[in-house]
Amino acid sequence: MTPRPESSGPHPEQSAEQRRTEPPTATRKKAAAKKAAVEKAAAASSTAKAAAPEKKATTRKAAAKTAAVRKAAAKTPAAEKTTAKKSATGKTTAKTAAKKTTARTTAAEKATVKKTVAKKAVAKKATTKRTVAKKATTKTAAATDAVLRQAPPTGSVAQPAPPEMEIAVSPAVEAADRERLLGGTHHAPHSVLGAHPVPGGIVFRVFKPYALAVTVLSGGLTVELHDDGDGFFSGLLPLREVPAYRLLVTYEGTVQETEDAYRFLPTLGELDLHLIGEGRHEELWTVLGAHPMTHQGVTGTRFSVWAPNARGVRVAGTFNFWDGTGFPMRSLGSSGVWELFVPGIGEGELYKFEITRPDGSRTLRADPLARRTEVPPATSSIVTSSHYEWGDAEWLRRRAEVPAHRAPFSVYEVHLPSWRPGLTYRQLAEQLPAYVKDLGFTHVELMPVAEHPFGGSWGYQVTGFYAPTARLGTPDDFRYLVDRLHQAGIGVLMDWVPAHFPRDEWALAEFDGRPLYEHEDPLRAAHPDWGTLEFDFGRREVRNFLVANALYWCEEFHIDGLRVDAVASMLYLDYSREPGQWKPNEHGGRENLDAVAFLQEMNATVYRRVPGVVTIAEESTAWDGVTRATHHQGPSGFGGLGFGLKWNMGWMHDSLQYMSHDPVHRRYHHHEMTFSMVYAYSENYVLPISHDEVVHGKRSLVSKMPGDWWQQRANLRAYLGFMWAHPGKQLLFMGQEFAQGAEWSEAHGPDWWLLDPHYGAEADHRGVRDLVRDLNTVYGHTPALWERDTEPDGFRWVAGDAAEDNVLAFLRYDGDGSPLLAVSHFAPVVRHEYRIGVPDDVPAWHEVLNTDAGRYGGGDVTRPDPVKPEPQGRHGYPASIRLTLPPLATVWLRPA
Repeated sequence: MTPRPESSGPHPEQSAEQRRTEPPTATRKKAAAKKAAVEKAAAASSTAKAAAPEKKATTRKAAAKTAAVRKAAAKTPAAEKTTAKKSATGKTTAKTAAKKTTARTTAAEKATVKKTVAKKAVAKKATTKRTVAKKATTKTAAATDAVLRQAPPTGSVAQPAPPEMEIAVSPAVEAADRERLLGGTHHAPHSVLGAHPVPGGIVFRVFKPYALAVTVLSGGLTVELHDDGDGFFSGLLPLREVPAYRLLVTYEGTVQETEDAYRFLPTLGELDLHLIGEGRHEELWTVLGAHPMTHQGVTGTRFSVWAPNARGVRVAGTFNFWDGTGFPMRSLGSSGVWELFVPGIGEGELYKFEITRPDGSRTLRADPLARRTEVPPATSSIVTSSHYEWGDAEWLRRRAEVPAHRAPFSVYEVHLPSWRPGLTYRQLAEQLPAYVKDLGFTHVELMPVAEHPFGGSWGYQVTGFYAPTARLGTPDDFRYLVDRLHQAGIGVLMDWVPAHFPRDEWALAEFDGRPLYEHEDPLRAAHPDWGTLEFDFGRREVRNFLVANALYWCEEFHIDGLRVDAVASMLYLDYSREPGQWKPNEHGGRENLDAVAFLQEMNATVYRRVPGVVTIAEESTAWDGVTRATHHQGPSGFGGLGFGLKWNMGWMHDSLQYMSHDPVHRRYHHHEMTFSMVYAYSENYVLPISHDEVVHGKRSLVSKMPGDWWQQRANLRAYLGFMWAHPGKQLLFMGQEFAQGAEWSEAHGPDWWLLDPHYGAEADHRGVRDLVRDLNTVYGHTPALWERDTEPDGFRWVAGDAAEDNVLAFLRYDGDGSPLLAVSHFAPVVRHEYRIGVPDDVPAWHEVLNTDAGRYGGGDVTRPDPVKPEPQGRHGYPASIRLTLPPLATVWLRPA
């Protein structure tokens, strides 16, 4: 409250200067009014003396009280003398005036008569006799007296209030607020709890369940609050403004000094809330979740969560023994965001959000934006901050120099928990980069790293979209692994799953009591194949959650690319649904227009913000324009989805189908190896031999091949040679690089024992791995194999119709027109003097790779010397060369 001007007379609202300049007539009128008031007061006094006996009894009690006060006054310390001195100058508080009036009854009566015109003094006296006993609690009165008796130290924030301030409200929490706070349904606890200016001073209200006492500490002041029951404590102090203060909380067996969580302003600004409401906050992870920070000069943790349907939200964790009763969060307007800054809380604390649903029931939920979690099966979120210092600046600088579709791109797919079971992120960082670099792969693709409760899902049923799985270490440990891969010159791709999420009751499903992250229509929400829930891509806040998540992995963990899982299930409303189980879109079609818009937004945002990153779609249909720019409209009327690359599922299926046939029957399936070139340039493709092809009874790659053990390995080697030469990038799942015979299992990972020198067939497996190393080496040094993957002029058939011979031959060209000739022979016989057409401008050709070489475990039917073209046309070319084709092998030749 603003202090009043200097006063030296009976009129508290006028300054001395005002009284000096008052007209004489007004003065005479006031004097007459004053005289009448005195006479009226005297008459009232006579009436009072003739009152009933009970009035006399009251007078005797007052006299006894007066005697007690006078006796206490004899013991008054120096601080009280100071107060008395201030009272003499007219600057005492109304409370002190009331006490002195009680001590000196006769003088007080006269003073009261003289001050009848001053209504506030009369009201104060009435409050002293009637209201204080009802509204001001005993401890509050004692605390107020203590404040007034104690002279504040120099520079203290707490300042006694001016005399005209009055106690007009009860400091206790009102019944309605009390009920809502106890029930966990209060939207604005900061408006009730904490310190607030009110008529009469500053009210302090604290909600500390299980506390025995709460004391306010401010400067040199120590004031114990009144215990209102149920964990509520309150007090009204006659102060001008809210001071800087702390709380001393007494529990059974301990006392804690702490900041009051309800004295702080919101930690989120208007711009953040506006962007959240618009669904455009591209750094959502920086404002939602749990963030250690310093706020208003105090260290603590900000908790914030989006729960627009909740009646109330509280935060519970190890810091409050998982009882969130005393930690209600405030709702920040219409944003749906709830926030609370908890002082004194730091990294390592476990927490969840206790949400009161619309029906009044409660649910305890993990933080959707938790950046660290407990190790499954535990489900709590963990307060964390990153302290990692990156060492990959040179890698990040160079990665944007050439787009992915024009660069060498050979990918080793890894399931981190089972690649070397038992290793942590940091232990993997000592082994994985060296292994991948030795084999010549340019990238690793990590199966989902985001936290997931069920290991058997391989990470594809995510509950912690912003947290690397804690099974292998901390988020900074994962950063270390990525950093080490970059320093080894290896890019890091990550599987990302924005299509669906599991129904776990502690995670995203009906997060705040109603469908929130999932679609409100049950037909749209339920995923028919996996028993999960699909995201509501039409809700802007949900799109924001996912788009920001894509950016989070790229920016916070330096991920070089996202392979987006199950895109087809997102694009079609009727995906795996029977008639009657889905509803057409607004145009009557089966396309999920919301998912289309989301994918376009995600891709456009990622490419805009993170140069050098690539997005890859696992899309198994013929959707038009998966890798077309979002602003380029195609024949279907849609703009492109904006991906950088797309998995070529058709090539994978057809080519593996062909290889599974016995060679004698392959002539009837020759088209399965050539059909891919009909659509090879419709998208920017990756040729994937992924985890999906070596599990669930599909057998490992080498086990898909027909024949005996030698033929199986020969088929595998020939197939890998064909794959690396075919237009498109390559991806190979772990274990297939050394011809593991068993299917992959997440329980034990690759069969590394096959490479043990003491194992009898070790050379067979080592030979296949040596071939993969050489394929990558030659590939990386031959731009014809990757520079023009997406350009039709970079490929020409030589022999695409030699079905009777099981032969495929084609040329690849780099940007300068330099060719590579690839010849694949999928029959188990040697073909001598086999004539292959070639251009006549190449004087000689030499083998740069032959999958039948002895060091790979083949029959060593090779040609070390260059071969010169002959002017005899073949396959539509003016010249030809004669080759000896090894059985079940692929040969690469380049100009000598």
